[in-house]
Amino acid sequence: MRRDVLDLRAFYAAPLGRAARTMLTRKVEEAWGDTRGLDVLGLGYATPFLDAARTNARRVIAAMPAQQGVEVWPHGGRNQACLVEETALPLPNALFDRVLAVHALEEADDPAALLAEIGRVMAPTGRLIVAVSSRDGAWAGAEGTPFGHGRPYSRGQLESLIREAGLEPAGWTRALYVPPFAAMSAWAEGFEQVGARLWPRFAGVILMEAIKQTFAVKPQGRRARARVFAPGVLLPSPAGPAPVRHGKGRPAPVHKAPSEP
Repeated sequence: MRRDVLDLRAFYAAPLGRAARTMLTRKVEEAWGDTRGLDVLGLGYATPFLDAARTNARRVIAAMPAQQGVEVWPHGGRNQACLVEETALPLPNALFDRVLAVHALEEADDPAALLAEIGRVMAPTGRLIVAVSSRDGAWAGAEGTPFGHGRPYSRGQLESLIREAGLEPAGWTRALYVPPFAAMSAWAEGFEQVGARLWPRFAGVILMEAIKQTFAVKPQGRRARARVFAPGVLLPSPAGPAPVRHGKGRPAPVHKAPSEP
C-alpha cells in the first residue's frame, strides 16, 4: 500500500522533510549537471527534487502512481503532473533523457516491471537515478517518514534489480546521514559531511544511476548465435548468410544480368 500523496507533501513541508529534500537534491544535481534542453521525467513522488530541472529542461513531467494519488505541480503554474499506472506509463518510447525515481520502488507491486517500463520510455542515451531507502540506515525503520515504508534495499539488491530490468548500473552514492528526528533537522548539513567520512554505510538513502543497454542482445538457448545490431546495419552470423528459400524448401531462382556484347 503506497503512502498517500497528502502524507508525502506534508512530510516535505516539515523541517525534517526540507532537510531531506536539500540533501537529495544536491546529489541529483551533482550527477546530472545542466539539464538545459533535455526531457526529464520524475516518477513516484519526485517533485521536491525537480525544481532546478524545471527551470532549465525542455520538458519536465511528474508521473505519480494511481495508488498514491496526484497533486497539481508546480503550485501556481501550468500543471506538469499526471496520474499513471506505474507499469503502463502513457508515454511514448525513448522520449526522456533523464528519469528520477523517488518513493517509487519501495512500495511498487512489481519493482522489476516498473524499472523495465522506465527503460522503455528512456532515450537510448538516457540516464536514470533511483533513490531508495537503505536497508542499513536508520531511516528504513522511521515509520513517520516516507522512507520507513515498503522494502528497503542494499546496494547489491538494487544493482541486481536494475540488471533484471535490462538496465545497467553506472554509478551510485549515499545520502541522508542525519537521524530521522525533527529535532535533528537543523544539524542535517553537519551530519551529511561527517557521516560520509565516518559511517558511510549507515546513510538513509542509496542513489544509483543506470543507463540503457542499447546494443546488448541476449541469446536464447545454448545454440543461439549472437548477432550485433548497429543503426542501419545487420551483421551476419559467423557461419555466413543462409540461402534464401522460395516456396517449400526450393532455393530461390538467381537472376543474372545479361552480359554485354
